[in-house]
Amino acid sequence: MLAFCCSDGGKKDSDGDSEKSKEIKNTVEEVNGISKISDNDLLDLTQKETFKYFWDFAEPNSGAARERYLPNDPSFDSNIVSLGGTGFGLMGILVGIERGFITREEGLQRLNKIFTFLESADRFHGAWPHWLDGTTGSVLPFSKLDDGGDLVETAFLAQGMICIKEYFKDGNDSEKALAEKADILWKGVEWDWYTQNENTLYWHWSPNNDFAMNFALKGYNEALITYIMAAASPDFSIPKLVYTNGWASNGAIADATTAFNIPLIVDHAGNEPQGGPLFWAHYSYLGLNPNGLSDEFVNYGDVNRNHSKINYLHCVENPGNYADYGEDCWGLTASYSRNDDGSLGYNAHSPNNDIGVISPTAAISSIPYTPDESLRAMHYFYENKEQLLGPAGFYDAFSPEFDFWVAEAYLAIDQGPQLVMIENYRSGLLWNLFKQNKDVQAGLDKLGFSYAE
Repeated sequence: MLAFCCSDGGKKDSDGDSEKSKEIKNTVEEVNGISKISDNDLLDLTQKETFKYFWDFAEPNSGAARERYLPNDPSFDSNIVSLGGTGFGLMGILVGIERGFITREEGLQRLNKIFTFLESADRFHGAWPHWLDGTTGSVLPFSKLDDGGDLVETAFLAQGMICIKEYFKDGNDSEKALAEKADILWKGVEWDWYTQNENTLYWHWSPNNDFAMNFALKGYNEALITYIMAAASPDFSIPKLVYTNGWASNGAIADATTAFNIPLIVDHAGNEPQGGPLFWAHYSYLGLNPNGLSDEFVNYGDVNRNHSKINYLHCVENPGNYADYGEDCWGLTASYSRNDDGSLGYNAHSPNNDIGVISPTAAISSIPYTPDESLRAMHYFYENKEQLLGPAGFYDAFSPEFDFWVAEAYLAIDQGPQLVMIENYRSGLLWNLFKQNKDVQAGLDKLGFSYAE
């Protein structure tokens, strides 16, 4: 299980807990049963508990992130590795080091284990699949036709690898070797292969089904980082035209739709008049700082702030009249969900698909965009910690509307953004690491991106 240490060399007590960790723990004990906790302590608590998903509950053979973890059924899908979730977890391990949850050496060892696994795992023109078997490194089909490379999941993974490279590149010999390994791994992705010689990127390819899924990556959704990574690649780069025609649809990505008198700015895929599921504002931006970032069509910081505020205001308005919705209980995104019969399901919740289920990751991961609103939601989640706080952070979803139904389950792609985006809000750690990478800088320049001064 998780052992804590201080990055400043703080001494551990006889139980293996550092002074810093013990201070956090005592704060929680002192307020046990009381609804009040300071914002700073709440952020500490949320990061510490959520980190356990990627440390204590990682897939044991590979060290990578499990697709899901069900505390009441821990063997369920226990060896399925999530590639996107692993990318989020790489960044989460850096948070763990910086926050003193693990030592730098412990982080180095775990990262080497993960990279050794990824080096020998199935790849498809350099891209990893959506799922891998953590015991063998073999692809596990995500769906009937999805049994090969998944370029979007690969981009999420590569985003994390770049942060690892930048964090360790000036360290000792072992750390420099890890940084080099991360660099080699992501640079082996043949991004240009996934264009089918057209001016857009495609999500999937497999040797069994070729490009049969035929899913072109056009905005706006969660996939912006895929184009950034593809442009940044030194050996398999895409020209700007692929971005302009593909992601940006030659300017048609910009949209004049408003909700609550707030412009959406971009055309959300799937006819979402109040914005799609909120993970679209998170996944591509765990490393890529959207604040002040513009291409020739839109400002992505404004896109994400407005998306988050509209999601919040929908829950405050509460057109479905659901119990507890309001200023301190909000957040709609893809997550576990409640089926009509009360069983555990999955749903891409959004204002246009609101069934009364709140996903804590939605509000928590939006904290860089809506800090006050997100902190109010976190206090609500904490005040209901007896139901909502489990062994790896806040559970994935709940609904006060149905006798406070709770999905006592976790997903890597929901836990990772909480851990990372809280850190970006607090210190900018991952944003700074990613932005300083010279290949990333070259890719952004190539696509015509700029940051406002």
